[in-house]
This record gives sequence, structure tokens and C-alpha cells, in this order.
Amino acid sequence: MKLVKVYSSAVFGINSTLITIETSVSTGVNFSLVGLPDNAVKESVQRIFTALRTNKLSTAQNKVVINMAPADIKKEGAAYDLPLAISFLAANEKIPDTNLNKYIIMGELALDGELRPIKGALPIAIMAREMGFEGFILPKENAKEAAVVDKLKVYGATNLRDVVDFFNGKNDIEPTVVDTREEFYKNISLHDADFADVRGQENVKRAMEVAAAGGHNIIMVGPPGAGKTMLAKRLASIIPPLSLHEALETTKIHSVAGKIEKNSGLVCQRPFRSPHHTISDVALVGGGSFPQPGEISLAHNGVLFLDELPEFRRSVLEVMRQPLEERKIVISRAKFSIEYPASFMLVASMNPCPCGFYNHPEKKCVCPAGAVKKYLSRISGPLLDRIDIHIEVVPVPFEKLSDKSVAEDSNTIRDRVIAAREIQKKRFTKHRGIYCNAMMETTLIRKYCELDVAGQNTIKMAVERLGLSARAYDRILKVSRTVADLGESENILPRHLAEAINYRNLDREGWAG
Repeated sequence: MKLVKVYSSAVFGINSTLITIETSVSTGVNFSLVGLPDNAVKESVQRIFTALRTNKLSTAQNKVVINMAPADIKKEGAAYDLPLAISFLAANEKIPDTNLNKYIIMGELALDGELRPIKGALPIAIMAREMGFEGFILPKENAKEAAVVDKLKVYGATNLRDVVDFFNGKNDIEPTVVDTREEFYKNISLHDADFADVRGQENVKRAMEVAAAGGHNIIMVGPPGAGKTMLAKRLASIIPPLSLHEALETTKIHSVAGKIEKNSGLVCQRPFRSPHHTISDVALVGGGSFPQPGEISLAHNGVLFLDELPEFRRSVLEVMRQPLEERKIVISRAKFSIEYPASFMLVASMNPCPCGFYNHPEKKCVCPAGAVKKYLSRISGPLLDRIDIHIEVVPVPFEKLSDKSVAEDSNTIRDRVIAAREIQKKRFTKHRGIYCNAMMETTLIRKYCELDVAGQNTIKMAVERLGLSARAYDRILKVSRTVADLGESENILPRHLAEAINYRNLDREGWAG
């Protein structure tokens, strides 16, 4: 009897767990695969033996027992094909088993032995380094992603024969090497869209600058064609660049979800996710029978754009309330729970009414009485309460559209945003987990948003004259703190408050008729 151990991994959430594949070969003709494999893993037997025959690696019929330990963890997906095949070949003495304990092995097999890409290569590579493995053998298309992890040899193979020859000493697979820092800093400032493309809309651009500087959620209300989507797509270009730690965390999430492009390494730009309004609540927040990250986690450290917010189903929007506050989502099942990070900036847009032309400077609204209020009521108060900035977007006049002058570009705006974020970073040094004004709780608002007599009078007048709701009060203070930071002012002045008050359009009495 021959017993061989090969090491692979299972991904849970954005972390991975070591899986030991134990293969025993003895006299007989029976084949057993145990250790809580799902259907995809059970079906691997057909893929493995066909690939072995295709590559002329077939072995004599024996009694084979393969155990995937720990046996109480469910093994999912086709990524176990390669380690199962290598374990089987080593147990049948087709390859030596002396060096198998140095490597983590993962990969899906095609029937001709070609290796197909897997999900979660980066978290598996991180686990392999932490547990002291020398190398990681996986499909070549995932090699650059895994090679982001230093002090670990990453071998990208194209087919089963490459791996067999590697262990037999007949073929050396060249390790994939990535200079993580060089790649990160080379791509960190690249962005596809720029605010220089936007004509007019100076007040909305300013509101987005304030939102980016303080990490505030923002909703834009305006008629079709006013430029809401165009502005939203450019927000990520003025948010401070990802740190290396944030880039690694973002890449892990996209790796687990299988969203990393082939032969790609780090995610160096802040994510921008824009799901359609027909999305389900599970697709938005994550979950499913085999839990996967949802759109809010894929937008982690970036922007989640919800276009036509009232068109989303009420249940879909309501499941976002807790993640918006806690900046994470916990998926609970009977036997386990998984936590995905979800710290994102929410950018929403909507028409002011069903026809889209309420408050339009030129076109007349044809909606019946009460339709505007009814349309706005599709968004619940608690969700609206979590959006700090409400800004109206009006159509751009022809004179602005045809203007040949060069608008301020994203890099210039981003420099001001970075300077404001640095002020906030110093302010919240002693407060763990808080790094921008939008994250302030009531205690910190009272501490860092103190007003003088003139400021108190300004906000009192606004609440009384504009009929602002009680929930708007703290939001105004947080936004005014950000406006003051952009102006490099230690104190919140009346002009800072006035600008913040102007960003609470939906709270005003009579706005919806």
C-alpha cells in the first residue's frame, strides 16, 4: 500500500484554508473520493482519468481512496483537478513524492490536460507564504496574480505534462516574478475618464470634490441627459490613489470573484461598479448557496454607482443599509458565516419625477399631482439618511457645451482632495478604523465640528427657514467639516456651513411639491 499527501487550498470569504489531499493505493479495483466534495469535485474523476489517458499517463487499475482533509469543510469547484491528479500519479509512483510537501497545487484540467484558470489565486498564495510553503503551482493565466506575493516561488504551468515533468526533473518551469511596487506605482495614477471632459456643471463638480474629500455618499437629481452618469464615472479619478495595502485587499476580493483579467496582477485603480437596477439583493450584497462577493464588496475601496435609484427594488436597496454603516457584510449560513469588506462611496442618481422634467428650466413636467412625492418615496428615509450630499443637476446650456476653454482636470482636483484627506488622517490618528469625515459618529461630530455663535445662528436659520429635517443636522456638520478642510481652515465658518446646507436639497420642505 502506498500513501501520498498533496497540498491545496479552499477559499472562504477572502481568506483561504489549507486542504490536504491524501491518496492511498492498494490491491483492488475500487475508487473512492471522500472529504465532503461537491458535484464539481466528484466529476473531476472523469476529467482526471481522461486527461491522464490523453497524455499517456494512465496507470494500472487498483483500489484508490482519496481523502480531502479536513473532512468537515465542503470542497467546491474544479480547481482541485490538478492536485488530485498529481496525488494519484505520485501514489502510483509515476512521479516521486519527495518534494510534494513544498508546494501548494491548484488548477482545473481540460480533457486534453490543458490547465484552465482558477478563482482566488491571490488569497491562496498569501496563505502558502504564511504557512511556509516554498512554491505555488497553478495555471499560467493566474501566475502573475499570485506572483504579487513576495518570498514565494510561483510556477505557471500550461498543462498537466508540464507539472509531471517538473516533479520528474525533466522540465524546469520558470518562476513568474512580479515587482509589485513597480507595477503598483506605474499604474496608480491611470484613469479612463477625466473631469476635463465635463462642460459646465461647476456646482456639481464642486459637490463631487467635497464628497471625494470627505468620503461622503452623494445623490444627484436631475432630468435625463443632464450629465449625471458622466459625472459619476469620473468620481473615482479624484479620490486619493489606492495604498498598496488597499490594492492588495481589493485584488483579493476580485480574485475570489474571478474578476481578475487573464495574465493580470494587482488592481491598481479604485473600482467603479455600476449594477443595473434589475439586480437581485444577493447579487448586490453577496451570498448564494456557494457564497460569493456581491457588487458592494467588488466596489470596496472604490465607488458603487446606482443609476436610476428609485427603479431598484425596495428590498434590494434596504439590504444596503447595514453595510453602509458598518462597511462590511456578513453572510451567515447554518454551518458557517463569511465576512466580506464593503467600504465604498455610494453615488446615486435619479430623475426628479417619472417624466423626468420636474423643476426643469425649459420643459414642463407632465406628472399628475403627488407623483413627485410618490416617486421620491420609493427611496426609504433610513437609506436617504445615509447619503450626506443631495445635489440638483440642471441641463448644460448650449453656450457651455460649445465653450472651447479647457476645464479643470481630475489631477488638479485630486491634489486638493488628497490635501484634505491628509488633514483628516492626522485628525483621526487616535481613532481606529476612522479615516475620513463621513465615518464620524455623533461623539466625534460634537468634538470636531464645534460652531461659534455666528455658525450656530447660520444653521439655526437654515433649519427654520428651509424646514430641514432633524436628520440633516449632523450631515450638514460633517459636510461643513470637509468644506473647511478643503479650505485648510481649522474652524468651521458660516460660509462652510452655507455650502453644506446647499447640499441638502431633498430635505427641504416643499422640494417635491
